[in-house]
Amino acid sequence: MNFDQALEITNKVVFAQWGRHLSDVETAILIGAWQSQTYEQTAEAAGYSVSYLTRDVGPKFWKLLSKALGENVSKTNFRAALERQWRESMHESQGQKGREVQSASISPKPDFLEFPDGPVPLDSLFYIERPPIEELAYTQISKPGSLLRLKAPRQMGKTSLMHRILAHAKQQGFHTVLLSLQRADNSIFTSLDKFLRWLCANVSRQLNLEPRLDDYWDEDIGSKVSCSIYFQEFLLAEIDSPMVLALDEVNRIFEYPEISSDFLPLLRSWYEDASELEIWKKLRLVVVHATEAYIPLDINQSPFNVGLPIKLPEFSLAQAQELAVRHRLDWSKSEEGVKNLALLLAMVGGHPYLIRIALYHLARQELSLNQLLQTAPTVSGVYSDRLRGYLANLQEHPELATAFKRVVTSNEPVQLEAIAAYKLESMGLVKLEGNLATPSCELYRLYFREQLG
Repeated sequence: MNFDQALEITNKVVFAQWGRHLSDVETAILIGAWQSQTYEQTAEAAGYSVSYLTRDVGPKFWKLLSKALGENVSKTNFRAALERQWRESMHESQGQKGREVQSASISPKPDFLEFPDGPVPLDSLFYIERPPIEELAYTQISKPGSLLRLKAPRQMGKTSLMHRILAHAKQQGFHTVLLSLQRADNSIFTSLDKFLRWLCANVSRQLNLEPRLDDYWDEDIGSKVSCSIYFQEFLLAEIDSPMVLALDEVNRIFEYPEISSDFLPLLRSWYEDASELEIWKKLRLVVVHATEAYIPLDINQSPFNVGLPIKLPEFSLAQAQELAVRHRLDWSKSEEGVKNLALLLAMVGGHPYLIRIALYHLARQELSLNQLLQTAPTVSGVYSDRLRGYLANLQEHPELATAFKRVVTSNEPVQLEAIAAYKLESMGLVKLEGNLATPSCELYRLYFREQLG
């Protein structure tokens, strides 16, 4: 569903309920919410006062839309509500509403569902916001010279959120650059000079600028100074609007202390330069990582104690229920359904990816929830591919396998050596309180206690 369709269905349900269409200010609020804007940004774009939107029109609009749609609607879930209404409207217009609605509640069409694989697409119905995280992130990157740090284990939604931050930045007219360190060749990490030249060349290309590294690189002043000059005198000087530079999978560089011990302080210096030099205010950094840095960094040089930190939490029961509703699992709306979802969360925790896998298979009616839970920690369950992948990884790293075996066979939190603890946390297998580790969820405890035992 695109915005024009969303606006059309909103006007339709409001007219059916109230006999009128949206006013200009209500339309502005809908546009702003669709673009993931804060009320401040919507007010500035549409020419209204912030207080008028936040205290008067905004709350009334969401109440009006909630009544028109027959469910509780807010800035965080209105897309899913409108999507459901739009699909029902499409079915009705084709003279098939009754049959299609019944089918949707029993066995959704295959093309309705998305198999969880990689980041959640920007237009996906299955992205669940975790307020106030999204709005905090959007506000942060609007600030000159800002730094945003996203931290969470694998497949917790970091990259999906990062893509939404970049999409929001584009809507504000910013340049955006995304670099994933996982995609860099191993040879890039053989020296700091190679790594920084790789960084500068890639940023240049994504800004549609022909790289001019040799014009600015000087081995007599060193790679870090050359890189900073390249950014300041070429990249930032050439662009006419701010740039959001997102660095994904930054934890990969932790494995190369001879590079990370110089590169990470360099990021910190760029952030600090923005407080003194106007041109560095154009740069906004988004640093995405799965665990804390397990290399020693001077507290005054680390980028991990400045800027805005966001640690992605697990889904709450209410968020899991919202995701189940979006999978058209009507049973999830009842009190008994909530109890069943609680059983699912007791097995997989609030891990977004694990929950989506379960709901995908349940929505396809391949098995019941009871069957899913009974087979989940086995080689025949819906998580078997993921679990085998983890097992293979652990077997390639015996020191991690030994450490994790201690965790899953103990009834108490286990103290681990720091690097092993951080690597297991990065993989998403353990939760840490200091160096004390516990399994991330019961699924991992049951499966790996059997496999590693």
